[in-house]
Amino acid sequence: MLALAAGGCIARPTPPRTPPLSPSSRPSQAAILLPATDTATPPHPDPATEPHATPSADSALAPAPDVTKQAVKLFGDSVATVPATDSAVSPAAAAPTWDIDVRSFETRTRVAFFTNIFAGRARQEFATWLSRERRYGPMIRRKLRAANLPEDMEYLALIESGYDPHAYSSAAAVGMWQLMTGTARDVGLRVDWWVDQRRDPVRSTDAAIRFLRWLNEQFGSLYLAAAAYDGGPGRIARGLSRYADDLAGISKDAAFFALAEKDYLRAETKDYVPKLIAAALVAKQPERYGLVIAPLPAYEYDTVRVGPATPLAVIARASGASLSAIRDLNPMVLRGLTPPRDSFTIRVPVGKGASFADSLGTVPQEERRAFRRSTTRKGDTMGSLAGRASVSARQLAWYNRDLHSSKRGRFAPGQTVLIPSAAVLSAALDVPDPSIEHYGSAHARVVTHVVRKGESLGSLARRFHTSVSSLMRLNGLKKSTIHPGQELVVKRSAAKHRKTKKKRRK
Repeated sequence: MLALAAGGCIARPTPPRTPPLSPSSRPSQAAILLPATDTATPPHPDPATEPHATPSADSALAPAPDVTKQAVKLFGDSVATVPATDSAVSPAAAAPTWDIDVRSFETRTRVAFFTNIFAGRARQEFATWLSRERRYGPMIRRKLRAANLPEDMEYLALIESGYDPHAYSSAAAVGMWQLMTGTARDVGLRVDWWVDQRRDPVRSTDAAIRFLRWLNEQFGSLYLAAAAYDGGPGRIARGLSRYADDLAGISKDAAFFALAEKDYLRAETKDYVPKLIAAALVAKQPERYGLVIAPLPAYEYDTVRVGPATPLAVIARASGASLSAIRDLNPMVLRGLTPPRDSFTIRVPVGKGASFADSLGTVPQEERRAFRRSTTRKGDTMGSLAGRASVSARQLAWYNRDLHSSKRGRFAPGQTVLIPSAAVLSAALDVPDPSIEHYGSAHARVVTHVVRKGESLGSLARRFHTSVSSLMRLNGLKKSTIHPGQELVVKRSAAKHRKTKKKRRK
């Protein structure tokens, strides 16, 4: 989520790659689970089982045409050029139209405020975001259209991250859709040390659409769904119930603005829909606002299957593409190589898939090797091992997470150490552990869960290893009855503070 303060100041996040504007913390999204019956946009399988190609003896094949067509049908991974008539290609048409209700709300104060920011002091950054929109927008719109959602909901990705697959927030939300680890795994994305599909433009879009579709069905309003995407469905549901009398007789989209006038929603959530509308207004009429867009090429590719621990640099060589091009097509691969224990589906430039297997076979086996092995000696530390291997201790630790040391950081002799090749390190991303997830304040960790149909306090107590009475106490419940869409706190633990003993006065 873009962190624009009331005065329009722009806050920027920390590495791995700084997005244009910092996504804000969204702790309430942390443990959202979707209904098991929602199958309109199913979560995608692990990349190791994607039906893009059939592995051969050397575990690297070009995709069979019929299988590729099936994958395109299922996942929308089209490699065809987007038609010039696609609405995402020419947002500056003479008479722009929107499939979300922009006109009814464009004169509201906060909408005008953010419109002025996007077309004013944030103009250059907004133009950069729209350049990325030309790359990812056609794919996002096709998927929204297939899910029977308005295509202009793609601008959620703009206000979340500026369409940056590597956006990383202070709350550890990741990707262009800013998903938390728990949410991503709940919707079927792979998030581990080697692969983070929140950075995958295609898979993360599927996850976000599935979530948005469910929220839209729950609230009957795209703007309430957008607010729930940011602030959590439980909070929106409680607000609608609390102010039901005040909201009676107005449209559900207008209900968001009426709810935002109450002292109930967080400031970030109050501004979320105004930002979405402002983004749609400016993005569809860049010339009107003086924006010059340098469009990026559409996100298109072929898919191939490779074996475990295949360096991205080797894939680049076999496909005849640059390493940067392969990294750009595969932003979900974190450590410069495919997962060490899995065969994996990789994307290569359009037209390169058919000859990939033959080309990979010509790469010498020595160059295809991701690691060489070394053995620890008595008294070795990560620093001494890294020095002998001519890599940094941090880089060495990425590939030796199972290496056991004493409390003093010394290793027992005889342990096997994996030394990554220069080719592997050249493509590795220096990113935090994807399992990191921040909730609540600096003094507490809060995990929430949105109730699904058929769940009870008893089933949730068993799932989260707690008791019904504890759940009732955490949530201030007087009765044990819960309902779908209700957001419950399932875990809260205070941070540890150093205790100091008071000196006894004499």
